[in-house]
Formats: sequence, structure tokens, C-alpha cells
Amino acid sequence: MKIIDKLGSTPAFSFEFFPPKGPEGMETLFETVARLRAYDPTFVSVTYGAGGSTRRLTVELVQRIKREAGLETMAHLTCVGARREDIAGVLDELTRGGIENVIALRGDPPRGQTTFVKPEGGFSHASELITFIREKYDFCIAGACYPEKHPEAPSFEEDLEHTLEKVRAGADFLITQLFFEPRDYFRFVERARAIGITVPIIPGVMPITNVSQVKRFTAMCGATIPPRLLEKLEAHAEDTEAVQRIGVEHATWQCRELLQGGAPGIHFYTLNRSRATVDILDRLR
Repeated sequence: MKIIDKLGSTPAFSFEFFPPKGPEGMETLFETVARLRAYDPTFVSVTYGAGGSTRRLTVELVQRIKREAGLETMAHLTCVGARREDIAGVLDELTRGGIENVIALRGDPPRGQTTFVKPEGGFSHASELITFIREKYDFCIAGACYPEKHPEAPSFEEDLEHTLEKVRAGADFLITQLFFEPRDYFRFVERARAIGITVPIIPGVMPITNVSQVKRFTAMCGATIPPRLLEKLEAHAEDTEAVQRIGVEHATWQCRELLQGGAPGIHFYTLNRSRATVDILDRLR
């Protein structure tokens, strides 16, 4: 089923996973999938590794999760290191496997590179990838957006124009990059609506479970940790339980504010672990 057809009056809860390394990581992932399945997610998504390095495993995982867990799945697809025919091959395989949903991304530069380089015979931007998919396939397509601006964009206005290009190219809905202040989401939605973006915009939330990890993630994606929250986290940085408690409390408050303010759902960046997400969902319910 296409995800856009599942978005409606009831808040949509979804979970993002990444392809694990080795048998132990795979076991952890499917334990997480099994535990979160009880919360009846609207969909789950599976990312690519750095530079699209886990393309094959991503395809296998979305098919396996749909087949074994009975969950609607969405595959990440990026422009990194891929020619048009490579991407077409992935889309063909997803179609054969019964997958109806993809999120089309430009993708981050491969490890060791600081800037994105258009692959020969490939695409420069997510909007070009979306156009390619929309013209040749019948997928529900999601796009990414940045409440605090893409780190490479020269201005918020220009970044918003690029988001509009994705929607005009055929994106059915948008999922935001992680952020920690609900007002950043609502401000982004207001500005997006003002320039003609009408598709659902699902906020992406990452429960903080590790201080150094969240600092690394936010540095990469341009998100900001609120000073008060950062101060509290740093004061307990060596206490794993305390950090997780603070992270869950903040994310629960964030989700409540978002849902009460009219967000169509929450997309959780789970990092292949279920404990924090389960705690948040239990508190919300």
C-alpha cells in the first residue's frame, strides 16, 4: 500500500532503521522490528549506508521486513555514485518485491569527500531523481526537508525553493531532518505553505541516547541542540541512564507539542534500538 494513502486524521507513527553490520547487528534490528511492530506503525524505512554503500542490503531488508513482519516499508534511494541505469535496476527490483514506497534523496558525499559530485550518467539533486522516478514508475515518493536549513544551502529561502522543486517534481509527502525545537517545525511549515507546498510534512524526531553521538549527528545535518538541553546532557554525559532519561523526556515533550500543534505524525530515527522509542510511545499513549 502507498504511504500517502495511509496518512489521514490519525497521527502516523513511523520508524527508520539502517542496514546493520554482521549477524549480531541483524539480530538486534529484527528484535527491534518485532518490538515496534506491536505499536502498529504506519510504515518503516531503511536507509542506505554512507555513499549508498549498502544499496543491495537496503533492498533486501525492506522486502524482508514487509514479508516477515507484515509492515509497510519504504526504501531510501540516493544519487550518490549511481548512474540512471543503476537506479532503474534498484527500482525494478523493488517493484518485483512488492515495495511501493521510496524516499528520494541526493545523499551525503562518500566518506573522505567533503562535497557531493554528480556521478557520470546520474543526478545532481533529489528533485532530478524524483522526476526520473515519477516519469517511469508508480511509487509513492517521499522527499526530505530541513526545518533549520540544509547545511549547504546559502539561505533558508533558497533551501525552501529546492524543497518546492521536489514537490513539483512529484514528491507525495516530506519528512524533516531531525530537530529539537517544535517551533522550528511550525515555522518551517508556515513558510512552506506560504510558497505553495501543500503536501503532508512529517516531523522527524531522534530520541537522544548518547551525547557525543547527537553532537556528531547535528554537526553533519545542521540541526541545533537547544542550549538548556545541551547543558543538561553535558552535566550527565557519563551517566548513560540519565542521558537516556533526559532524551526520552525531551522527545516526549517535543512529540506532544508537535501532535497538539497539528503535525500529521512522527517519524522516529530509531538507530536500530527500540527502548527509547517504546518509552516515548508509551508516554504519548
